[in-house]
Amino acid sequence: MARPRMFDEERALDAAMRTFWTKGYEATSTQDLCDATGLGRSSVYNTFKSKHDLFERSLARYIDTMTTAQLAVLEDARLSGADRVRTLFAMIIDGDAEHRADGRSIGCLTVNTTVELAARDAEAARILERDTARRLAALRTVVEEGRRDGSITSPRDAGALARFINAAIAGMRVSSQGGADRAALESIAEITLDALTD
Repeated sequence: MARPRMFDEERALDAAMRTFWTKGYEATSTQDLCDATGLGRSSVYNTFKSKHDLFERSLARYIDTMTTAQLAVLEDARLSGADRVRTLFAMIIDGDAEHRADGRSIGCLTVNTTVELAARDAEAARILERDTARRLAALRTVVEEGRRDGSITSPRDAGALARFINAAIAGMRVSSQGGADRAALESIAEITLDALTD
């Protein structure tokens, strides 16, 4: 009879996710993961197979948590299209404020992973591409709905505007890691929103 696991696997996964999010994949050592999860090296590998497997699961968990919350904002039919984008920006800025240390945000695990691994890790790239496609589809829908409700008036292609919003969010994340404060991020958000009504 198999011995029951004497730890909370979900809690361990959350701790590992936070470690990768803070340090990045390459800079995270097995000892860092042991320290974060409270597990011994053998328990880490018995449960998660490898550092890369644990990273993939952590990235998938991050995406599931963050993207689900952000898509809920974008799908809120009580708000105009522009107000959904505005609310999403506020969520991003508040989230960055919650995850600051020494005046810098830890950013976004998907953006960080795109920069660090996407070009050389096919599995990470696949996970990120699927997430980006979901985000872009939701943003495109919001732009189209904003056009119908009159809150988004830019004549540009809806897909191009969706990519622009997504790129602005990624830029905000990187800027925040570089030390940009709330006022700077809010300015980026406002200029992006202005572009939707030009």
